Amino acid sequence: MLNFKNIAIRRGSRVLFSGASFTIHKGQKIGLTGANGVGKSSFFALLRDELHADEGEFSMPPNLEVAHVAQETPALECSAIDYVLDGDRELRALQQRLQAAELAHDGLKLAELHGALEHVGGYTAQARASRLLNGLGFTTAQESLPVSTFSGGWRMRLNLAQALMCRSDVLLLDEPTNHLDLDAVMYLQDWLCKYPGTLLLISHDRDFLDAITDHIVHIEQSQAEIYTGNYSDFERMRAEKLAQQQTAFDKQQREIAHIQSFVDRFKAQATKARQAQSRIKALERMELIAQAHVDSPFGFSFPPPKKMPNPLLKIEEADIGYGSKVVAHNVSLSISPGDRIGLLGPNGAGKSSLIKVLSGQMPALSGKLLTAQDLHIGYFAQHQLEQLRLDESPLWHLQQLDKQALERDLRNFLGGFDFRGDKVHDPIAPFSGGEKARLVLALLVYQNPNLLLLDEPTNHLDLEMRHALNVALQEFQGAIVVVSHDRHLLRSVTDQLLLVADGKVQPFDGDLDDYKQWLADQKRATDEPEATSTAATNVSRKDQRKQDAERRQRLKPLLDAVKKAEADVEKYHQQQQDLEQQLADPAIYNEENKEQLKKLLSHKAQVDNALEQAELDWMTAEENLSQAE
Repeated sequence: MLNFKNIAIRRGSRVLFSGASFTIHKGQKIGLTGANGVGKSSFFALLRDELHADEGEFSMPPNLEVAHVAQETPALECSAIDYVLDGDRELRALQQRLQAAELAHDGLKLAELHGALEHVGGYTAQARASRLLNGLGFTTAQESLPVSTFSGGWRMRLNLAQALMCRSDVLLLDEPTNHLDLDAVMYLQDWLCKYPGTLLLISHDRDFLDAITDHIVHIEQSQAEIYTGNYSDFERMRAEKLAQQQTAFDKQQREIAHIQSFVDRFKAQATKARQAQSRIKALERMELIAQAHVDSPFGFSFPPPKKMPNPLLKIEEADIGYGSKVVAHNVSLSISPGDRIGLLGPNGAGKSSLIKVLSGQMPALSGKLLTAQDLHIGYFAQHQLEQLRLDESPLWHLQQLDKQALERDLRNFLGGFDFRGDKVHDPIAPFSGGEKARLVLALLVYQNPNLLLLDEPTNHLDLEMRHALNVALQEFQGAIVVVSHDRHLLRSVTDQLLLVADGKVQPFDGDLDDYKQWLADQKRATDEPEATSTAATNVSRKDQRKQDAERRQRLKPLLDAVKKAEADVEKYHQQQQDLEQQLADPAIYNEENKEQLKKLLSHKAQVDNALEQAELDWMTAEENLSQAE
């Protein structure tokens, strides 16, 4: 258990949060939410013992293995798979001791260490590391490449794989999806759902949080509170709480106004002075209820495009790629006003390349690109953040687009993106990734496009800004083409999906759940060993059906074991949550409920142990099935 008792953390003279008291139990999956700068990363630093609470007490059991994703990756010459295997520190220590025992020709020690190696899964570690790399988008050939050959984004994926490889008790993940595409996000989501340890996750992807978390710790207005349920449950509970708070605030304001009115009328009258003084003291003693601040700091919209030619843009029989490498053949696409297109496809299949060709950032290798005379493209890509002038301010960047605009109007516009006060004049060099992304979006909105081409627009944006962008895109009157790993954005903004895969761009008949199944089918087809002989390639349909039936029969006990283990985990997890809710009731700790409390605590311990065993059985069953397949 991780115990927080009246915890306060400050940054200089500023209190990030205070009075935080709650317990995180073994196996829980916690989403940590709140606006940028409220203290989420400091909360993680507390868990990693990199900073200490300014007030209160934090405790956790000794010798817990805490894993987190490294923010820097040195340009190492070791292979990618060896770098990932380094995440299992106990495995590496055993391997070193084994090597020393072999050099010493100590047979007894060797036997002992081989037993220990088997106990920690040392003989399957290479396969586990390979599956992690594959799930995060690496090819088999890339596993043996030196770490130094990978770009920054791919090195972050290696750091993530290394953290997942650690057989940790507690796993800390800070925005793990920022450098991932949709395929890798779906793989990571499935992996984390099965993770048996305690997970603390900072994420601004609401679908990701909903699928994984069973509790939310929300930091807001210098308070950190824990809520039971996933992110959607938290949103509902918070809305109810704020509505109640607003009602209480309004009632108290009426009471204050009534008392103040009495004071103002009678404090000068001798006969009423004592009563007036009494009411003044009552006002001083009254604990003021904070007004519910639920309004987002962001408020912007796309103005109606001045002209809307139809079609806006057409691409005909185009080959797309780099140099001699073609990633998509014979692409034909027409984009009209009102089109809202989401691009799906594996990493490297050509989604970003297609957007670059449509935007004019990159020429097609062949074919035609036809654009309307009044086409006005708004293009967003991550590299644009790097093209901002670091020594200049948000206001300066906007003034370059419209030198005739009044500063007052530009400041009002920037306020919609939460650049207010002196912030509009500050150089952007120290801005966070989220602030730079907001500025690029502000510049894009100001230019009033009629076609939006968006390549991962939500990277670095917090939940409030993502929501504001969602609303603005839903109301946008032009056309949209978007690549994003944010499934909530894709669901709420697009109404047509195109699949970029196998050298083609074609309509995808289905939704994001169907796409997840498509990915699983593709992976299964890739993993099946290819036939190596003519006889094998010419298997009759009858023989093929026989082989498939035998395979299903062979795998059935393993599939049944996985299903049973999943059902047990779900059953015990539900029991655990029910017991936690009963234990959260203050009345259970009254003296008259002492015996009932003992029974609840005893039952809770039994369920915790049963859940731990069920999760181990689940992981073992999955491992057995994976090896058999």
